[in-house]
Amino acid sequence: MKLAVLFGGVSSEHDISCLSAASILRNLDKTRYEIYPVGITREGQWYYCPACDADCVENGEWERMADKVPALLPPDRSVHGLVLLQNGTAETVRLDCVFPVLHGVGGEDGTIQGVLELAGIPYVGCGVAASANSMDKSITKVIVEDAGVRQARYYLALRYDFEKNPEGVVRTAADRLGAFPVFVKPCSQGSSVGVAKAGDMVELAEGLTEAFRLDDKVLVEEFIDGHEVECAVLGNREPVASTVGEVAPTQEFYTFDAKYKDESSKLYIPAQITPQQIETVRQNALRVYTALGCRGLSRVDFFVTRAEGEVVFNELNSIPGFTSISMYPKLFDAEGICYPALLDRLVALAMEEHHGDR
Repeated sequence: MKLAVLFGGVSSEHDISCLSAASILRNLDKTRYEIYPVGITREGQWYYCPACDADCVENGEWERMADKVPALLPPDRSVHGLVLLQNGTAETVRLDCVFPVLHGVGGEDGTIQGVLELAGIPYVGCGVAASANSMDKSITKVIVEDAGVRQARYYLALRYDFEKNPEGVVRTAADRLGAFPVFVKPCSQGSSVGVAKAGDMVELAEGLTEAFRLDDKVLVEEFIDGHEVECAVLGNREPVASTVGEVAPTQEFYTFDAKYKDESSKLYIPAQITPQQIETVRQNALRVYTALGCRGLSRVDFFVTRAEGEVVFNELNSIPGFTSISMYPKLFDAEGICYPALLDRLVALAMEEHHGDR
């Protein structure tokens, strides 16, 4: 099977994408797949890297390799793959499947999925609508609310309103939520990028100012004092949920650095909550996954409150981290599905979803 692995990308999570892709490349069965590593630079240039190994992807060396080949992925279905540009010629490589390991903007927001749909190429993970709706936290909120799953109360702030009347937006957000601290989150940034905790009006104004540098829409959410837990979901029409893992960050909250760079953060599998709470998280993860129309895989994050033990939805990641310290592969490893077998399952689900459509 000719399998392209896309990594890098234009988002702020470029480096993490490379770390995830390196782990995936190390664990793909080379006897089963003919692998085409395709790196996307921060400027959006695509390169096929024929001599690139996992280490080169992880340390960024792939961008400096002399034999990298400019590549295109056209929407023309007669191509059904890559166009490689070298020595004044264009060579086509027909692909069987694509594994997009692109976190954040350009990877989880439905854009790369749309290109692959137009090209008629099966791909791992959620489709266009599910990806876009999961990436935009404000849309996720509406869908999850309709599904009847408890989530943090929130106020949606818009850049236009903030530019006109910043004091009014800060005051309205504080009034709506009623108490500090609160969290400020750009709506369409993944992995805690741009997230701030605000303990008063001044910090709220600062958090909103910074968040609006990244997005036109920003959520201000109530603070939930609870265990931070995560559930991995796998499947298409009949998804299955893993056991639940717990994150115990050494930092004040689970920041971007805590997720990917701080190996002192502790992961507990299973989570340090009751069996009943674990089951509630699992069932709610499936409800959220289904309501958003996800397929292939997603990681669904929750809080379990310390006072009442209530399960509260936080967010869904449609392309979760696959680094050596990432929760998604660890959760299924705890279920008896090792990393290489998990990758095989994901590729099989991609082919199953697209069978007969192309």
